[in-house]
Amino acid sequence: MSCPVYSRYATEEMLSIFSDEAKIERWLKVEATLAKVQAELGMIPKEAAEEIAKKANLKYVKIERIKEIEKEIDHDLLAVVNALAEVCEKDFGRFVHKGATSYDIEDTAWALAFKDALNLIKKRLQDLLAILLRRARENIDLVCIGRTHGQHALPTTYGMKFALWSYDIFRILQRLEFFLELDVLGKMSGAVGTMAAFDEKGIELQSKVMELLGIKPALISNQVVQRDAFADIIYLIALTSSCLDKIAKEIRNLQRTEISEIMEPFHSKQAGSSTMPHKRNPHRSERICSLARYQRALIQVALENISLEHERDLTNSANERIMLSHSFMLLDFMLKEMIEIISGLEINYINVKKNLELLNGIYMAERVMLRLVEKGLARNVAYNLVKDLAIKSYRENLSFEEELANNEIIKNYLTKQEIKDLLNPYTYIGQAKKIVENVISEIEKNLKI
Repeated sequence: MSCPVYSRYATEEMLSIFSDEAKIERWLKVEATLAKVQAELGMIPKEAAEEIAKKANLKYVKIERIKEIEKEIDHDLLAVVNALAEVCEKDFGRFVHKGATSYDIEDTAWALAFKDALNLIKKRLQDLLAILLRRARENIDLVCIGRTHGQHALPTTYGMKFALWSYDIFRILQRLEFFLELDVLGKMSGAVGTMAAFDEKGIELQSKVMELLGIKPALISNQVVQRDAFADIIYLIALTSSCLDKIAKEIRNLQRTEISEIMEPFHSKQAGSSTMPHKRNPHRSERICSLARYQRALIQVALENISLEHERDLTNSANERIMLSHSFMLLDFMLKEMIEIISGLEINYINVKKNLELLNGIYMAERVMLRLVEKGLARNVAYNLVKDLAIKSYRENLSFEEELANNEIIKNYLTKQEIKDLLNPYTYIGQAKKIVENVISEIEKNLKI
């Protein structure tokens, strides 16, 4: 049975980073880079480094041979080292992995994978942000009812919704840049971090290896790069997933039959239900929400991995083999899904207007109350007066406008025309348009879109 992460959710781009072949290629690349620097520092013969570099790829080091060796020795990294060593000519294989420990190679290779994966996620986020900004601009004047606690609150705009989501994604991009700088770390420090096997050249060797690989060296490590850096990355993935969850949940709720203001894209041959032909389910948004739950759960595992014993133990290793690749693959899928959802999102303008007018202006009670206060009525009196009329209008299905106009107290403060104007939702969106314009302008300026 195949793993659904790989068979159902993994994109080709992310799969190319986290496939078994890609992992081994990275390990071999780190081994070759180590040998190159050791030759430069006079620690191994130059010819040995050249031979190792030539053979450190899957053309020479066969996956089948690695598996054979691993079956015998029960150590995956050492199986790669031995497979590389045995294809090197002139006995140069003895210089492979000289002085290094397994996690000098593995953690440095993880850093290479993180860098590639985070940059792919960055590209997806930028694509999503561009689409959200476009939708914000397109819908900057589309007034709709805002909801708090699931109830009609005050008018807002769809421009505000898309701009709010844009700002979420923008802040995630800022965090991603920070984590790329802070947590993508390699090491070449030996079994307990002292660099003893590299003599006095350890610090220089580590620096040069990481420079050639294009990543930062950990300033200090023991046998592993410290797992708070890994936890940061898992947190970023979970946080991003939760922001996508937030957007997806709003889409799902607004697609409810009773609301039906927006709908996920739905192609002509798509089926919503196996038995109900009329169904048009927001299944893609639901899938994003489902995967976000899994992503958040991984934070606990990542935090547990920080407190390893002494200079290290293996309690992080098994779960990282699953968690690190899966979390990136799932996030990449979620982002790709959300890009397609937002791109093809359908807005039902008729229902947007219908829902805005559903309560006959009752949700404009705040505006009426504030105007009464401006005209001289005490705030608590104005609040309770308007509240009672709003509740009565709702319960008895009466015209809120008429109830206000016929009230003996309100007559002393507001004319019928004033009341009519106050209940116009299209003129009570405050600075919504300016806010959206500012969001678009600031994001585009900062990201130079």
